[in-house]
Formats: sequence, C-alpha cells, structure tokens
Amino acid sequence: MTFHPLQKAVACLLALFIGMVPVWAEEVQEESSGGTAGLRLECKSAILMEQTTGQVLYEMNADDPMPPASITKIMTLLLTFEAMEQGKFQYDTVLSCSEHAASMGGSQIWLEPGEEMTVDEILRATFISSANDAAVVLAEAVAGSEDAFVSMMNEKARELGMENTHFSNATGLDAPEHYSTARDIALMSAALLRYPDVTRYSTVWMDSLRGGTTELVNTNKLVRFYNGATGLKTGTTDGAGSCLSASAQRDELSLIAVSLGSDTSAQRFASCRTLLDYGFANYVTVQPPSLEEQLTPVPVLHGVQRQVDLAYDLPPSFIMKRGEENSLSQEVQLAEDVEAPVEEGQLLGKVVVSKEGTVLGEYPIRAKNAVAKIDFKKGMEILFGTLLGKEESF
Repeated sequence: MTFHPLQKAVACLLALFIGMVPVWAEEVQEESSGGTAGLRLECKSAILMEQTTGQVLYEMNADDPMPPASITKIMTLLLTFEAMEQGKFQYDTVLSCSEHAASMGGSQIWLEPGEEMTVDEILRATFISSANDAAVVLAEAVAGSEDAFVSMMNEKARELGMENTHFSNATGLDAPEHYSTARDIALMSAALLRYPDVTRYSTVWMDSLRGGTTELVNTNKLVRFYNGATGLKTGTTDGAGSCLSASAQRDELSLIAVSLGSDTSAQRFASCRTLLDYGFANYVTVQPPSLEEQLTPVPVLHGVQRQVDLAYDLPPSFIMKRGEENSLSQEVQLAEDVEAPVEEGQLLGKVVVSKEGTVLGEYPIRAKNAVAKIDFKKGMEILFGTLLGKEESF
C-alpha cells in the first residue's frame, strides 16, 4: 500500500494522540525482518529447515553466533544415542551420579553424588526437564569426563558442517567460547531426529522419576499445544535469552524451527509457531513418479546377453511450494549401449528432476544384473544351441 505525504503526516499526528503505529511502519518492519517471507518474529535469529533434505525455507540472521543455552543438550543427546548405537550401554544400564554432575546448578533433578538411575531415566530427565545434572551424567557415561565429552561435541559439530559453533560444556550454561547459530542448531536437531527413539522422549508432556516423587514437565509447551509437534529442546539463560528448537511433522513434511534470543519464553514459542505455520501452509513434499514404464533395457555389446535390465531408487522427496506440485518433470538420460562385461550396479544413466527448467536434483540408473563378456567357448555353445533350436539368453 502507498501513502500520499499528506496522509502520512496526518497519520503521524494521530499516532501522537492515540499511540497507533502507521501502516507503512509495519511494512518497513516486515521488509527488514531478514527473511524472504517477511515473517514477524520476536527473536534475534531464526531458521526454518526441512528435516530430511536440509532445505532452508526461511532464515533470519541464521549465521549469527549466539549463546545456545540448553539447546546445547541436543548435541549431548545425539552423542548419547550414537554411543548406544555403538553398544557402549543400553536403556537399562545403571549410571551413577558423580560429584561433578551433582554440582551443575540451574535446571536439574537434584541428583545426589552416588545416586543411581538407568539411562532411560536420565534421558527422560534431560529431554523433558532439561536437567543439567542428568546431561552431565550422560556425558561422563559416553566419554569418561565432561571435558573429554566436550571435545567429542566439537568434533561432531565439524562433522555435521556446523561452521559457526563451539561448545564449552555439555549443558548449555553460559560460558566463554560457548556459542552456536540457528542454522547449526537446525543441523544437529535433524541429526538427532534420525534416531526413531528420540520422539519417545521428546514428545512426552509429563512424567515422573523416583517412584513418582520427582515430577517432570516438558519445558517445550509446543509438545502439548501444537499439532504434529515432535520435540525438541528449549533453552534459557541470562546470556542467551529464551531459545527453542522446535520440530513437527504433518503428513510427509517434517520441519525444524529454531528461534534464538527472545526476551521472553512466550516469544520463543510464538516465533517457532509462526515459522512452523508458515512451512506447513506453504510447502509440501513431492515424490517423483515411478519410471518403470519409461525405462527400456540397454543393449549390451559382446555380452552373453543382448541387453541388461535397469534398476533405480527414487530419491528422497522434494520440497516444493504448495500448488506447484504438478510442475515437477523428469528427464531420463541413458547410455545407447554398453560394452560387456557389465557389473551389477554399474552406472548406465541418470534421471534429472526439474521444476520449470530449474534442476532440483538427479538420481542414478544402474544395471540390475551382471552380464559377462562373450568368449569363443560361450559363442560356440550359443551357436550350436541356436542350430538345435534351444533357447539362449543371447
């Protein structure tokens, strides 16, 4: 909407008397929000990422390093699940709280030195109540000490491509050289969510420990109040403000919204809700159609078979704007023929997936089976078999 200078002057005078904000001021705020969609977010940094592909759907100051508070525990939990996958311990393994873990302060379940709980119980305390003492118990179980665990955290961050992150502890308590970004947090959130068991913990609203005497209430209110919420982790410290990494799934679309540096807890939830709402309203997952009827076997030169059948695996779904689903197209690029011998799985072509001329991705077409090169003996067998009326594969 465009305003005449006189209209703006009048509106400004009215604003002085009744405290209203001129409409064009709202437009400027939207345009300066830092994201392509002009979302209104009450935070310093944010990102919306599709979980399976890593495609970014919205971002605002997403690479600004900031204290991540207890969102740090996403990395702590990721390394814990990796350790269980490697067989270091199981859910029913009993862990003992050290003096160091019991001294954490902040959010905790008040573990006593020497107190024992199972890995399952410690995970519940960490996921649901964001307990610092429980997080350090996990860190020590994985690496032997929190210091050794922090080295593992930073190594894993590099492995995940978290280029603007450095960890100093396993809890997220404010500390020098402890920082991350919205983009990096989304990356490690997606890595954690690859473990199916994670949502057994991250979606629980209320639970208890110690025979019901210790109540656990999820610090992530979206778990209870947002349709499709799957987690994931809150964080609050004086240095970080209120932060949230929120994940949700509807139909086949899985989203991760990260909000950092809100002034209040309500603002972080509102920001992530806005991001998730935007994603679900505007994007869909699209699976390329099957190619079974389009692919014909590739001729084989000097092989014991005249042709080789083809195999392919459809790629992960593509994320597209809602309403553009029918604009997806595929171009099959195949070798005209192939020289024997042909190995099973040998690359014979590819499929290029595009939307209105823009390439979105591609996936390979391979030989379904091996085809040996014909030699004199096999050639004579085929010749005599043909003369005798026997069927041969050639």
